[in-house]
Amino acid sequence: MKEFDRLIEIFEKLRAPDGCPWDAEQDHKSISRCIIEEAYELIDAIETGTSEDLMEELGDILLQVVFHSMIAKDDGEFTIKDVINALCEKLIYRHPHVFGDANIKDAKEVIKNWDKLKQKEKTKQKRKSILDGTPETLPELLYARKIQSSAKKVGFDWEDPKGVIDKVKEEAEELYHAMQDHDQDSMEEEIGDLLFSIVNLSRFAKVDPEAALRRTNRKFKARFYEIEKEAKKRGVSLEDMSFEEMDEIWEMAKKIKA
Repeated sequence: MKEFDRLIEIFEKLRAPDGCPWDAEQDHKSISRCIIEEAYELIDAIETGTSEDLMEELGDILLQVVFHSMIAKDDGEFTIKDVINALCEKLIYRHPHVFGDANIKDAKEVIKNWDKLKQKEKTKQKRKSILDGTPETLPELLYARKIQSSAKKVGFDWEDPKGVIDKVKEEAEELYHAMQDHDQDSMEEEIGDLLFSIVNLSRFAKVDPEAALRRTNRKFKARFYEIEKEAKKRGVSLEDMSFEEMDEIWEMAKKIKA
């Protein structure tokens, strides 16, 4: 595809001796955090942006893939063609019901077979635990959901949501007692346990905890903006308003869709 070839040519120029000094001196580690930032910007574009925003953010993700591939090429490791070919082989291998003669009846069975095939791959066979392979650099809510899902695959999971809800209540009670005792270390531990249990509950509800919290954060911001607007209208600062006054505005703002 000529557009892709053009992108590669641009990167080769950027990394050349007479190109961009900044691009030329980057390595895998120096730009490693960029793709995390770009991924979150992509999610934001999907949830609140336009199709133009989505297109731009997808381009930024592609930029990171190409950038790492060009660094690898310069280091004699692999090329972008190797990346694409490896991906193609993986997709074919993990879809035997499409590219082979496997008989799979529904999406649930596709996922089950996908996991079995993953475990047969060489890189997966080196793992000592089914929990290995989940990057510890993931946001902690996502990490918790990932390791819970891995444990579920071998049957280590609650039978129904009620058990999880009871666990949430139990952890909340333990947190309350830790707060009553002013035990800072225990409070941190119990808040972690409570969050972990809530992530578990979100799994049963088929809700992404990151998306749910992101939605609540936006809702909080929208309602707090209303407090700020009302304070400005009244000609007072937030610091001079009582909590009761702000809470009254907050309750009115709840009627406004975030």
